[in-house]
Amino acid sequence: MAVRVLIVDDSGFFRRRLTEIISSDPHLEVVGIAENGLQAIEQAKRLRPDVITMDIEMPEMDGITATRQIMAQSPTAILMLSTWTTEGAKATLDALEAGAVDFMPKRFSEISSDHDLAQQKLCLQLRYLATNFRKGITSRPSTSPRTPEPKATNHIVSNKINKALKLVAIGTSTGGPVALQEILTKLPAHFPYPILLIQHMPGTFTPSFAERLNNQCAIKVKQAENGDVLVAGTAYLAPGGEQMLLKGTKSQLRIELQASKPEQTYRPCIDITLSSIAEICPADTLAIILTGMGSDGRDGCSKLKQLGACIWSQDEHSSTIYGMPMAIAKAGLADKILSLTDIAKHLSGLK
Repeated sequence: MAVRVLIVDDSGFFRRRLTEIISSDPHLEVVGIAENGLQAIEQAKRLRPDVITMDIEMPEMDGITATRQIMAQSPTAILMLSTWTTEGAKATLDALEAGAVDFMPKRFSEISSDHDLAQQKLCLQLRYLATNFRKGITSRPSTSPRTPEPKATNHIVSNKINKALKLVAIGTSTGGPVALQEILTKLPAHFPYPILLIQHMPGTFTPSFAERLNNQCAIKVKQAENGDVLVAGTAYLAPGGEQMLLKGTKSQLRIELQASKPEQTYRPCIDITLSSIAEICPADTLAIILTGMGSDGRDGCSKLKQLGACIWSQDEHSSTIYGMPMAIAKAGLADKILSLTDIAKHLSGLK
């Protein structure tokens, strides 16, 4: 059965273009077209599409307001199509906070210089989100059954951690902005360790995302800069489009940024950051893998685990997309499988 798509955009040209692209995929079917947010809400309720492409700026009702209402009334996987500018980044982050699952650039040339490949990626993203979206995860009661937690195998037991801990590293992708916000806003200003954040996100978005988190959190959050020396109570967000590596010594950890290579799928890549940690302080690191599609982070966690690190992964119940954390769990790498709420609680209790 084809994935049913609702297109929402105030541009007639763009609606026609999207319809052509989506209709070219035999696994997708356009079931409705809306010109503004009000129409989107009505059609989402009436047509029950599997996934929605949503514009941000529209007359009568914008995409952010429409997203918030759709998620409250008829939860659906929503893919925001936005401009990759500073203002576009802020609006897209608002949309994610309102309940959108993911985002892609409205200019397909920013997905790939290869026209056909860009269209394929858009169609694949729609199919993946429709298939893997978990409706209502934020509203489910915390007493619902969760994925069984494996027996802890190293130094984290009963929310206590050994005195050698020097670093927390968190990797995430689809659904990550909201998940990171949920966790980091719970941490006290005196959080005793530095945190590395690796979120799959373009370079035009990460400065706005770091600024937003910093304004919301008691800890300091900044976009990582080359040469940053890690200090406790500060979270360093990997810049989009680059790779963030840990360098230095155990007594003075620092960040090195490197240009991404064309063959690297993720920019930033969680595996690359975690592998660099494995060379310096693996046994002193807590690595956490949150919601996201794919398996980025699995290889890096495997290296860290072999050298004594502790690994947590988000549970299926609370994940927007249970891909990356599932890869950790299936590989047997997770010392703890926790809900988003419990990850925040466990972290905030670390001494």
